[in-house]
Amino acid sequence: MVQESFLALREHNCFFQDLVRIKGKDFLTPVSRILIGNPGCTYKYLNTRLFTVPWPAESYDIKYCSPQIHDACKALMRLNDYLHIETVKALQGQNLFENKEIIDPTVIDRKQSFATSLTEQESVSKDQSSVCESKDDRSLKNRTSYNLTLLNYMDPLQMLYLKQEPYFGMGNMAVSWHHDENLVERSAVAVYSYSCEDSSVQESNEQELKGRDPAVWHVGLKVAWDIETPGLAVPLHQGDIYLMLDDLNMTHQHCVLAGLSPRFSSTHRVADSSRGTLEYILGQCELALQNLQTDSDSMALSLKSLEAAVVKQVEEIHNEVEFEWLRQFWFQGKRYLKCTDWWLKPMAKLEEFWRKLEIMTSLVLSEVRKEQQIEEQRNETISCFLLLLKERQKLRKEWTARCQSDAAESLPEDQRPECHPFWTDDDQCNMPLPYDLEEVIAYLQNLVQWIE
Repeated sequence: MVQESFLALREHNCFFQDLVRIKGKDFLTPVSRILIGNPGCTYKYLNTRLFTVPWPAESYDIKYCSPQIHDACKALMRLNDYLHIETVKALQGQNLFENKEIIDPTVIDRKQSFATSLTEQESVSKDQSSVCESKDDRSLKNRTSYNLTLLNYMDPLQMLYLKQEPYFGMGNMAVSWHHDENLVERSAVAVYSYSCEDSSVQESNEQELKGRDPAVWHVGLKVAWDIETPGLAVPLHQGDIYLMLDDLNMTHQHCVLAGLSPRFSSTHRVADSSRGTLEYILGQCELALQNLQTDSDSMALSLKSLEAAVVKQVEEIHNEVEFEWLRQFWFQGKRYLKCTDWWLKPMAKLEEFWRKLEIMTSLVLSEVRKEQQIEEQRNETISCFLLLLKERQKLRKEWTARCQSDAAESLPEDQRPECHPFWTDDDQCNMPLPYDLEEVIAYLQNLVQWIE
């Protein structure tokens, strides 16, 4: 089922190279990816926030672009449940919970029955429900309840260039040495690997080889930030699963070493959802808008408080909505529409909130121009307000440039980044402030100097 799902998603052109940012430069990843998981979840890596194509969770109305995409997402949700069970068993089997010892990834027998494990899952659920959940049980659940999977696909023979592994002579790398980012601390990572092996790609005769077999995909492991201790290359055959348990992702780095055949993988993670869910960011917007009030007679908008701490909180949320959500989403073009339109309504809602936050920024600006305020309080408000506007101006310039980079321009039309929200002075009748905040910032800087 899972293998068919990979092929169906590829058939529907659902895998995309990500435009990531490393040390101030944009790069297209050699691997193509798609994120599937709990509705409203996101996953951020290398300054790029990916948005889940939601799997068919209960109580959500999710419309997919085709029945095959629905079936693929459902199969990956079932695989996710299966891997959760296997991870719990592996941790309990290693006594990792009590001992906190480091282990190498566990390779689970790929022939184990998927159906049997799902049956076991039901009985485990029944057994667990009859026992009062202990602190350890809760911790175990938190660290193994995968909320999304990042799917990867690469055909090495289609790549013009692949980096060489630099420390141990392990050959071509599909993914360089790294830790997985933005995960719950000490949470497990489960990876299902599927190489589309055919008769033209044969494993090399082991006796002839020095080092790893270049025809076979491997996962590489090394102690973090250490190139003296020898690295390990573990071969990955069709249908293998490996687990990175406990703190392995913190103490070690891993890479993916390319074989010769095309390969899919499904990498299940417990993404840190403290700031990365739709529910969280909508809550932040509601919090910020508590400082906005409407006059019942004139319907005029005004701010309840101009205290520096309140203004700071609202403007920080404004920046978060704009740069962590709206611009991140539209930077990825219309890619998600290949699978589902689920994110369009939430994004429209966030943009509606963001427009109100633009009005709130303009109201702060109007208020600080007045001189009725106590000078000390006014000065404090202007100073923190100015810092956040400078940050907004810097990030807007950065995102505008990212959307026009050579890497961005090289993408197909439907994947090309969109600089949104964006408006010019001609459009400004709908917007309370200009897109370019240079003049506003200069005015506030003069005001601060004049007060001082």
